Amino acid sequence: KQDVGTETAAKVAGWIQKGSKAYLKKLYVALAGLSLGLSVVIFLVFGLDIEGAFANPNLLKGLEMAVVFVIGSGASALAGYMGMLIAVQANVRTATAANHSLSKAFNLSFRGGSVMGLATVGVAIIGMTVIFWITGDPEFVLGYSLGASMLALLAKAGGGIYTKTADIAADLVGKVEAGIPEDDPRNPAVVADNVGDNVGDVAGMGADILDSYIASTVAAMLLGFSMTNLPASERMLYTIFPLILCGLGIFASLIGMLFVNVKEGGRPGTALNLGTIVTCVLLSVFVVVVVLVGGYNTGVMWAAVAGILTGIVIGFTSDFYTSDTGKPVRETARVSTSGSAINIITGFSYGLVSVVPAILGIVAATVIAYFVSVASGMSGIYGVGIAAVGMLSVTGMIVSADAYGPIVDNARGIAEMAGMSEEVIERADVLDSAGNTAKAITKGFAISAAALTVLALFAAYAEVVKAATGLELVISLREPLVIAGALIGTAAPPLFSALLMLAVTKNAFEMIEEIRRQWHDDPRILKGEVEPDYERCVAMASQDALKALVGPAIIAIALPLVIGFILGPEALGGFLGGAIFTGIIFALFMSNAGGLWDNAKKYIETGQYGGKGSEAHKAGVVGDTVGDPFKDTAGPSLNTLITVMSLVASTFGPVLAVFNIFG
Repeated sequence: KQDVGTETAAKVAGWIQKGSKAYLKKLYVALAGLSLGLSVVIFLVFGLDIEGAFANPNLLKGLEMAVVFVIGSGASALAGYMGMLIAVQANVRTATAANHSLSKAFNLSFRGGSVMGLATVGVAIIGMTVIFWITGDPEFVLGYSLGASMLALLAKAGGGIYTKTADIAADLVGKVEAGIPEDDPRNPAVVADNVGDNVGDVAGMGADILDSYIASTVAAMLLGFSMTNLPASERMLYTIFPLILCGLGIFASLIGMLFVNVKEGGRPGTALNLGTIVTCVLLSVFVVVVVLVGGYNTGVMWAAVAGILTGIVIGFTSDFYTSDTGKPVRETARVSTSGSAINIITGFSYGLVSVVPAILGIVAATVIAYFVSVASGMSGIYGVGIAAVGMLSVTGMIVSADAYGPIVDNARGIAEMAGMSEEVIERADVLDSAGNTAKAITKGFAISAAALTVLALFAAYAEVVKAATGLELVISLREPLVIAGALIGTAAPPLFSALLMLAVTKNAFEMIEEIRRQWHDDPRILKGEVEPDYERCVAMASQDALKALVGPAIIAIALPLVIGFILGPEALGGFLGGAIFTGIIFALFMSNAGGLWDNAKKYIETGQYGGKGSEAHKAGVVGDTVGDPFKDTAGPSLNTLITVMSLVASTFGPVLAVFNIFG
């Protein structure tokens, strides 16, 4: 209902909408084919129905598992597509609202993000609840989770390649070579850059966080279902507790969103942080009440609260390292006066340091959740699973803050391309800087929650194999096959990251050549007399991103199956352990370092150390360009990678325990 602004602004927004929809249509058609192909494999594998090391053909079970897998893929696609539709409607309205005031623009963009946040958790919890209600077996929710995660991984990776291909090409040729501003309409890649914000940061990240949300819930449900020492009714209580926790998180997020408001002159980042804190505090209170009233063991209460508090600590650690008010960003901006090499070394170093407090937070949550559960007479690893669900129960608020970022980034681009006033662009820059920090915080949240999730899935993998085959897995580092699996696992996240970033550099190089070609062939483009061929860059980014997904898909889906088939189930356990450790470290480092470089550049652009066009600014642009694929392509895809590999292992574990070569 809000004003879409001038005819030019509406025209620019139309280009972005058209490009975003076209890419997602191509992506989802390709992924639908992959999903249907994998569903056939799942039908055949689960049709074997491994029980006690023997196959008992059960085609109905195979069909049911294939169906829930496809439903999970569809849910993930729906979450991403809804987010994109909302974002492309909100961006132009936010740009127009910035004509009036900062507060109006902020409130409108956050409301747009909040619709996506609530839609994401709504799709997830409805799917999980309905499937469990119909089947009564969390193993089928595991199939739903695998479908959601598989599509989320490829949507995030593809969107990340798309957005950074266009972003890097636009920045290097536009800012560094031609000396024109960011989002200048004379740049042929500028529309593709703004499309990338939607397909990467909105559709991709929406599907990505949905994946962690579902995976953490199903891991805890499987662990609750496996507590056979409890009476059947009590065991069911703990199996559905993760779903209850998710429901409480939605209510807490709804209330927390009401606290996210900015008055004129206020700081958007402070408002976003307040909403997150209020949501987490309310959720903690709700958990205490439900546990005490519902007669649950108090161990699950303390485990959930530990997860929630750890999420806050890790989120604000990311805030310190990526906010323009913190020492790391300002120090990186200061040393940029000495050139791009010093900028990169400083940002790289702070990125590495930022891993330490986050890892300590994950360790604290794991240890506290485990031992408070054991001390209360509960399964310790179930407590770890509940801590992960607790951390991700506030996903409604987290996705809202995350989706706000690309909405305001797009709004800034539309304002620049539509020729709006300098005051509007300055307001959009303030909103954009807060959006970058919000994205860094939510990525820290998602990565840390994924760490706890895969630890719970690691335990669930052993429980699923034991339940189906009676085999007690002993994953010991004294076993050479386990060591072999672990070493291969440690190499998987770096290889995955390399494939994504090499795809970005290759595609960006080709787009840079295309931009130069357009300017060379028609000099009127740089004079602003004719429009560039925006569609050519959009088409290039789409095609190249989809081609680059083959390698990452093989690593995520095929590699765990190959390790399990050749080396056996214990080696597969070692593989998962190795992938967890390097995956979490790389993900945290890349996300934080990339956010730091981005905001260091933006801090210089506020007039510090010479401002725009200075030597410090040129160094900042180079650092930001290096950080782009770190924070928006490889980093946030890694937590989904380790989740997908853990889900593949848990789903196919019983079959691999029976059919393998050396295990």
